Amino acid sequence: MGANRYSTFFFEGYGFDEKTMTATFSYSFDGKRRFMETVRFEPSTVAIQKDVLERCLELALFVAGTSYYKCFPVEQIKYRGKKFSPKQAELINRVYTEGLSQFIFENHLDPETMARVEGHGKDPGSHPYTGEGLLSLQSGGKDSLLLGQLLNEQGMNYTTWYMTSTKICPKIISRLNSKEPCLAHRSLDSIALGEAARDGALNGHVPVTFIVLAYALIDAVLHGKNTVLAAVGAEGNESHAMVGTLPVNHQWSKTWSAEQLFADYVTQLISPGLYVGSPLRPFSELRIAELFEEVCWAPYSYGFSSCNRVNYEQGKLNTELHWCGVCPKCANAFLLFSPFVIPYELRRIFDGVNLFVSQNLKVQAAFKGLLGVGGVMKPLECVSEVEELRTAYTMARARYGTVACQLPFDVPEGHFDYRAMGPAQEWTAHYLPKRLREVQ
Repeated sequence: MGANRYSTFFFEGYGFDEKTMTATFSYSFDGKRRFMETVRFEPSTVAIQKDVLERCLELALFVAGTSYYKCFPVEQIKYRGKKFSPKQAELINRVYTEGLSQFIFENHLDPETMARVEGHGKDPGSHPYTGEGLLSLQSGGKDSLLLGQLLNEQGMNYTTWYMTSTKICPKIISRLNSKEPCLAHRSLDSIALGEAARDGALNGHVPVTFIVLAYALIDAVLHGKNTVLAAVGAEGNESHAMVGTLPVNHQWSKTWSAEQLFADYVTQLISPGLYVGSPLRPFSELRIAELFEEVCWAPYSYGFSSCNRVNYEQGKLNTELHWCGVCPKCANAFLLFSPFVIPYELRRIFDGVNLFVSQNLKVQAAFKGLLGVGGVMKPLECVSEVEELRTAYTMARARYGTVACQLPFDVPEGHFDYRAMGPAQEWTAHYLPKRLREVQ
């Protein structure tokens, strides 16, 4: 059963049960094959501003739909009983092409056959919002822990937030401040997805950062907060490949242009009183690794991880985080930290293994792809730019010598200015210590 069995993917609608604090998001193909995703939020005692909540739920409906649309990627998307406004159409068209670029690439699809919608409705405008307070999105990785520690450094009051498919979160998140993390429990429609898979559905990567941001925004409104802080640096702009004129980008929803798109949508169609963005946006990944070594390595190096393979699979228990030491994310982190962390300390978090001298062919292939060597494609993961990683390797060899830093192949010297500051939303600078607000 292929995509041509259906003609239209429908956003059927959303709902929210205040008693159970559960949101539902419904989709279908031609009104026949149906899916329903649920997200359960923690109890709240604040008076919910329902007009703003409605708009947040609608945004989540649009972006979470990628998890189901990809089953049978038809050329037409409709919103049951409604018309898309121009701003909604802009968001959807970019999310369902650029945000699905890796899916298109891996499934050998023609980008021209992906759905595009027309914005014939009127943009509904935004609502005032009076909430106040911070949600800091957390994963247990270097970026989010660094953001939390920088907030701690300034004595800022914030709530850590984590989206889970189970009932738990990494223990290391609880070490950031005195508050328990706020959890949102996401349940994909695994039964319907399983049935679709048996009928020939396609699968692949979706713009998960947008989905996380949309659910965090709902949670902020439910709990009277007005600011959602992501932890995303200057990353994601380097493509992995091209499909026609479409860049293939695993981390499109982490790019600066994507953050601008999302923030603009929130301001214009939800409320100018809500803020979503990343204070780390101006910093390169290499600079973030340097800052992590300075302020986070001592308290958190024993428990953090950026490895997706062993920690973040759907439904996997991850109270304790680990590194597999084989995947591209591990190789990427090893490169980023190598100029700043003494070699034996870096080896310690990888079970004593120096990945630079690993004989594992998968590890060597990962390094080649990351460093643009031997014609190996850059891994389809959230990894740094090739020139940035070459610079990390060059810096590490200059500081620690070729005995500790010696890959079994030649690597071109890197000249990436890792301390150069990139663009960011102006308001996010408020959440950085003064010492980091100016060009270093």
